[in-house]
Amino acid sequence: MKRPKLIVFDMDGVIVDVSRSYRETVRQTARLFLQGARGFERLPDPLFSLVDLARLKQTGGLNNDWDLTFQVLSLLFALVKAPIDPAASGTGLCHKEEIRTRDVSGLADFLQTSSSPLMDLFIRYGRRKDPFIAKWFKGDVGTGNIVKQLFQEIYLGRVLFSKIYGFKPRFRQTGGLIDKERLLIDRAVLKRLAEEHFLAIATGRPRAEADYPLDHFTIRKYFQLVITLDDCILEEEKIFKVRGERVSLSKPNPFMLDLIPRHSGKDFLRCYYIGDTPDDMLAARSSQTGYQALGVVLSSPDQSSLRKELIRAGAHHIIDDYSSLPEILV
Repeated sequence: MKRPKLIVFDMDGVIVDVSRSYRETVRQTARLFLQGARGFERLPDPLFSLVDLARLKQTGGLNNDWDLTFQVLSLLFALVKAPIDPAASGTGLCHKEEIRTRDVSGLADFLQTSSSPLMDLFIRYGRRKDPFIAKWFKGDVGTGNIVKQLFQEIYLGRVLFSKIYGFKPRFRQTGGLIDKERLLIDRAVLKRLAEEHFLAIATGRPRAEADYPLDHFTIRKYFQLVITLDDCILEEEKIFKVRGERVSLSKPNPFMLDLIPRHSGKDFLRCYYIGDTPDDMLAARSSQTGYQALGVVLSSPDQSSLRKELIRAGAHHIIDDYSSLPEILV
């Protein structure tokens, strides 16, 4: 019997175009977090371009968009003025009360003069972790993580947020940006690939957020395995219980990619991982399974820059159009 090939897809930027959903959610979350600060009305809208955001994400280690949002806010807060009197920002204040003690006038001046503020700040400050942002990035949705809650409410929308978390959104009551996503790969291509190969997904999305596009675009039937952030967290907790240490198994860690062959129980002729970030390429290249790393630039706002970063991270091939995929898989 002919051995099948394993083709593993990332989801965001590979199967689904998230430029108007996840990426825009990062931008809107940053703005909503700043609302109420002194000088807020002077901030440009939007705060920064999606090209600028994409370049920051390509610096690596920001595969999770919650982490990306934290990094964006930490960089922006390098130019936010804190109150002179520390007592004005007491420990008992809520986020809305604390943000009123901050002055974003200096940030507004900078954003209005820089064409790539995030990368300019990144070059100046590096991987900055702002203590004020870190304070509101602890816990989870509903337990104090304001950054994550703002993000989830904007992305999921009122109905889906309530369904997933079991309570109504606090900051946004509108529809979610998740509904602005579109399919990047034609169903006919997936059907053809699924008939000849073993298709799977390895995504940094939580399970519920991975399920939504699979059902919404009716493509679940083409994938035999779907590994998500939930699988990483489950294994991370097991490691913590045994070793007493916290580790991250999200990409660029190859954990998800190596988990798929074990779960499939099959012996594959060759293995491919299709992703759109340098972290995806690094995960494929460091995997014990021996994946070919295929980089996708289809939905990037700066395809030339992304192409260079993917090749630098070890991509074996770059995909400009999925019609070329069958030839690459020969």
